[in-house]
Amino acid sequence: MTDENKKTTADDPTVDESNAAVELTEPADVDEAEKDDVAAEKDDIAAEKVTKKARVDRSPARGFRRYVSAILVAVALLASAGVAGWLYFHDYRMDQQTNAAAANVALDAAKNGTVALLSYSPDSLDKDFANAKSNLTGDFLSYYTDFTEKIVTPAAKEKQVKTAASVVRAAVAEMHPDSAVVLLFVNQVTTSKENPDGSFAASSVKVGLKKIDGRWLISAFDPV
Repeated sequence: MTDENKKTTADDPTVDESNAAVELTEPADVDEAEKDDVAAEKDDIAAEKVTKKARVDRSPARGFRRYVSAILVAVALLASAGVAGWLYFHDYRMDQQTNAAAANVALDAAKNGTVALLSYSPDSLDKDFANAKSNLTGDFLSYYTDFTEKIVTPAAKEKQVKTAASVVRAAVAEMHPDSAVVLLFVNQVTTSKENPDGSFAASSVKVGLKKIDGRWLISAFDPV
């Protein structure tokens, strides 16, 4: 190697030391800056992915919560409507069906039915019994039909028995929407061929009623 080649930059006055330093340091600085930019870009991408994922995660949750809230509101409305309906039918309708006006209807049905039941004439037995049976229902209707056909009709025709009943006092003992019990005090005058002057009888009767198709009908008739 020659002495010329052995010269260093320190020995060569034409070489600028500052430029040489720049050339040595500049590539390192550029690499570091690029690394920083790449790292920052990666951070931004990662942050954007997290944000998108959070949006995706949150959006269905919010939708589900809104859906559930709507269902709860609907259920609450239905429940309140159900309660209102129940209160109407249970309290208001019950009161309407068992108030004084309803009791008077049942009372009149018991009085009129009892008068028809205990009043008949030998000249109009079929009509009288048909009228009485129109006020009766259930087992008592069956009993009355059998009793009048087999016992009352033959005796009334043979002995010319005639009866006339009247209700002197009446009171409702029990009152329900579809059933009632009425206590009656009844006077009955009976005449016959053997006793034309007639006989008088006073009795008390507990009358059971049932509401059938809007009408109060006698379902039980028990002397007390």
